[in-house]
Amino acid sequence: MMSFVTRVTLLALIPRLALALFTRDLGIGLDDMFQYDMLARSLVAGNDYRWYAEEDVRFIKPYLTLQRPADYDTRGVLSSHRAPGYPAFLALVYAAAGVGPHRFFAARLAQAILGALLVPLSWALARRAGFGDRAARWAAVAIAIFPLLVVYPLALASENIFIPLLTLSVLLLLQASESGRLRDYAAAGFILGLTALTRSIISGFVVIAAAWAWRAAAHRSDGLRRCAVLILCFLLVTLPWAMRNTLLHGRPTWIESSLGYNLYLGYHPKSTGTFQFGISLDLLPIIDDAERNERGMAAFGEFVHADPGRIPLLMLSKAGYLWGLDRRALIYFYSNGFFGPWPPWLLGLVLALDAGPLILLAPAAAIGLICGKMERRKALMAVLLAYYTGIHMLTLAEPRFHVPLFPLISVLAAYALVGGAWPASTRRQRWPAGLLIAALVVNWALEIARDWDTLAALFGPEGFKLRLPY
Repeated sequence: MMSFVTRVTLLALIPRLALALFTRDLGIGLDDMFQYDMLARSLVAGNDYRWYAEEDVRFIKPYLTLQRPADYDTRGVLSSHRAPGYPAFLALVYAAAGVGPHRFFAARLAQAILGALLVPLSWALARRAGFGDRAARWAAVAIAIFPLLVVYPLALASENIFIPLLTLSVLLLLQASESGRLRDYAAAGFILGLTALTRSIISGFVVIAAAWAWRAAAHRSDGLRRCAVLILCFLLVTLPWAMRNTLLHGRPTWIESSLGYNLYLGYHPKSTGTFQFGISLDLLPIIDDAERNERGMAAFGEFVHADPGRIPLLMLSKAGYLWGLDRRALIYFYSNGFFGPWPPWLLGLVLALDAGPLILLAPAAAIGLICGKMERRKALMAVLLAYYTGIHMLTLAEPRFHVPLFPLISVLAAYALVGGAWPASTRRQRWPAGLLIAALVVNWALEIARDWDTLAALFGPEGFKLRLPY
């Protein structure tokens, strides 16, 4: 007889595979996806990590005029803008399936399997966190049927490997702190390295994780050595790519050189702290990564110096965007005619399935996070959530950036709903939990009020022809 986890994993896998089969001939439609695809094809062709080869430039020319450097190579420009993890994953898929028209289908099949594997990872995370078997089961089911996670494998997006890697990293950190084995700390450091190679924004969390591990092992004489092993294995994975980028640009460069671009978007005088179409085109034509990053960093300094008083509210706005409702991609694709016209009830249902789970789970996760005993295992989740929110408040935020936290949110929500967090809470815990929930609700209400005219037009008879930018 199959175990509970196996049954729920199959429950997760079936709709994900079905969607991949149903969209077998579906193309790609966002700049990120084209860039990941370019980089992966370059790797498969043996041309190193390059993008914007001659054929890609011709394809993009009707939409964007690129500024090619004087020494432009027809194979493309050596790049460091994107972290290499996800393009490397795509390259492995393309190497097996070919780079023909069906390569996207092959990638979606692989991503559907990875998406289903979030079920056992979330189940194990809840159990390792000490939330109990019942909470672990509820968390596994929530991840299995989470609508946005069901459709995410259709996108060529780094979240498809970043989410399982980040979840596995937290799981291994908890396991290492319990076992005390050096090999477990090494495994945690290795997976954190792969996670950072997928999205370097998580790099700073490694220092926090090492400090947490040191404190967790404070009663042991070799606690410092375990932290050193964690950081060393992380650096063994990440430093080779950082050295490659440093040699490429002739200056110290970490895993990716997109910080200048993101800070430009996040602090531009017309920016509200999120991705905005018009501003995003200012630096995009520059395909020399070092030049783009340098210009972005210089402009960021000018923006802050010109109006430092707007920074606190801008950072608060970014927090609001990060924890906003998950509807941006759906609105973009629907308003640009990808799905044709839908009746209002169907559009409303799909929007509810898209944004509704966050409205249900995030308040419960706030209770699970704050209420009950705050011991070291839950503290690790708390510092990850705080770090992840804070780092996006400093740079750039949009709702899809919180998607990698869904497993943690589901685990904490299950702890609140069936794991006993509320009965074990004190009055001093319930007040901050209530304030955090109120902040989420107010943020969502303000978001809907801000976009009310756009939503009303979207539900109109010409909503699928609005051509709204992403």
